Amino acid sequence: MYIEELREGDTEGGGGEQERSILEVYGRRNGLLYVKRAVVGVGARVLFYPTLMYNIVRNKIEPDFHWWDRVDEFLLLGAVPFPTHVPCLKQLGVCGVITLNEPYETLVPTSLYVSHDIEHLRIPTRDYLFAPSFGDICQAVDFIHRNSTCGKTTYVHCKAGRGRSTTIVLCYLMQHKQMTPTAAYEYVKLIRPRVLLASAQWKAVQDYYNLRVNTVGRSVHPLDLISNPPVLAATGNFAALDESSFEVVSRSDLDGYDTNTNIGNTVWAELRLVYRVQHAGQAALTRFSCFLIRCHPRGRLSNSRMTIPVYCEG
Repeated sequence: MYIEELREGDTEGGGGEQERSILEVYGRRNGLLYVKRAVVGVGARVLFYPTLMYNIVRNKIEPDFHWWDRVDEFLLLGAVPFPTHVPCLKQLGVCGVITLNEPYETLVPTSLYVSHDIEHLRIPTRDYLFAPSFGDICQAVDFIHRNSTCGKTTYVHCKAGRGRSTTIVLCYLMQHKQMTPTAAYEYVKLIRPRVLLASAQWKAVQDYYNLRVNTVGRSVHPLDLISNPPVLAATGNFAALDESSFEVVSRSDLDGYDTNTNIGNTVWAELRLVYRVQHAGQAALTRFSCFLIRCHPRGRLSNSRMTIPVYCEG
């Protein structure tokens, strides 16, 4: 926490040039991303049917060019299915389908899946250079896992079963088969050699691994603790702490603070002060909570309840 005097002019556009420059940078980035998506979208539409026909021909003349491949006991990875494929998928035990195609790429309507008692999860994702969002990946991985725990098979597909669908499959293998990104990719490539990830898709896989899988033994950044302080639930031994009930101010917090300066009349200054005090309170609560947990005899984990994941090296 650091309290400082707002000089004259700070409340009237102070930092305005910096804020405008930041907005301009983000505006340019968003503009470039929009143009990129538009250009790739047009190209993807133009190339969809030619590349689809190419895959069909290779599937007919090459015995090893499979339309789909079994990655796991309850997981299939493959290309966009035709309506005639739906009964075949049902015979293979497929009870869930994840479609990463955009609407113009989707050849099987949801109603046809429903008529065969197949649950359909649609995650429209642009082809070639784009990846599903983190939230979409989490939803898809949970969808596969829920089916597999019930003994049901899930079919994950995009247009060719190379990039977008592979991104989902790799994240599932990392989450529930304890694989690293490299090991998962090499494993899938052995089964389906033509898989290939764009840079954005590989980055999505690595981000998923770092944010949701590889959490054991990670060093926690102080900013993470400030933004997401741990919450202690009320138990028989602990009472839930309300961070709004107290504030901690040290001598160093008062450095640079002039008691003769009146900043209470400036709304902007008050908001700035409240923001800083809030974060200081959250940081203090985090340190105090961790201290209570370490000191309490029941705060230690039992070895019998600890699960250490084993990761395959690629």
